[in-house]
Amino acid sequence: MKKNLSAKLIALILVIAVAFSVAACKSKPVATPTPTPTPDLPVETPDESTPTPAAPLEQKTFKLGHLNSTAHLLGFVAEQEGFFAEEGLEAELLLFSSAGELVAALEAGQLDAAFIGSVPTITFQSQEHAISIFGGAMSNGHGYVGKPELFEGLDSWDITILKGKNVASVKNSVQDLELLQLLTAAGLTYGAEGEGKDVNVIYFDSQKDAFNALANEGIDAASAYSPYTSIAKNLGYEVIYYCNEESLFENQPCCRQVALTEALEAKPNTYAAFERAIIRAYKFSQEDKTKTIADVKAYIDIELTDIEFEVYGGHALSFPDPDKKATSELKAGVVDFGYTTDYNIEAHYNTSVYDTALAQLLAQSPNDAIYKELRAHFEANDK
Repeated sequence: MKKNLSAKLIALILVIAVAFSVAACKSKPVATPTPTPTPDLPVETPDESTPTPAAPLEQKTFKLGHLNSTAHLLGFVAEQEGFFAEEGLEAELLLFSSAGELVAALEAGQLDAAFIGSVPTITFQSQEHAISIFGGAMSNGHGYVGKPELFEGLDSWDITILKGKNVASVKNSVQDLELLQLLTAAGLTYGAEGEGKDVNVIYFDSQKDAFNALANEGIDAASAYSPYTSIAKNLGYEVIYYCNEESLFENQPCCRQVALTEALEAKPNTYAAFERAIIRAYKFSQEDKTKTIADVKAYIDIELTDIEFEVYGGHALSFPDPDKKATSELKAGVVDFGYTTDYNIEAHYNTSVYDTALAQLLAQSPNDAIYKELRAHFEANDK
């Protein structure tokens, strides 16, 4: 009896305890937990000093050929400012004397790219050399210089000052083509010495040789690209004309970025990395004049004031765009003046490398004014 009573008592106590517990739960309001504030995450903005992430490079070593000219400053700046390295390239810049040497080095596998004059590039392409233009190096920036006696008593002059004179020029060069175009427009004939023409044109293998010929008694004037015009002025010679001052030669594509057609197709990531570095070098040259001049000085050992004049004096622009439209128009003149026969330049032009590289830089820095200007120029002149 006692056991049954105790059991019933314990059960009753448990029922009462549960009932009070349930009542307490019903009567006590449930607090809604306050969410912990999440701190605002910073909005990531592009870091222009960081190279654009891109696909793996097919090769890291990269050899770039150039001439002894301030015109090729984009390569100098890209190396000196570390842009090649930041884009994953181990670059080496190599000096050559002529376009012919540069093309031979490309074909021998000694170079991956080269800055080559537009006219020799066109003639080599027409002769079935498998090379393609994929970017620019300089527009304008050249002309002709003459001995002081040519200008005695003159306050102004034009191309007719060369009538009856001997002119040193470089065959298969943009400077020579411009000379012939200006002489023709002025109604003057030209030819080799002894042919009885109005102007005697004497050809040399390189710009350096043509310029040095001015020291000879039998030469009155010579072609000159940068920095030879500044050197000539320092030596007492006078500039006959700068090509950018002639209406015939507005935005004249002087030097182009050239590579083997096959290499551009086989190594698109490597060449895009190279082009990004070149475009960044152009941006740098537009934003830091003093440092750009110092970078050029490392390769072209002339006075800083002369480098400044050649680069920023208004007669030349080191510009990375392929300028397909202007170069194609130049090709017509090359053919008309007998440098070569006509051919399809489309097969020797690759604008996709530049297009890709510029798009990658714009994706990183979409509001950059210089990159946006480059894009507008490309859309108007290359597609």
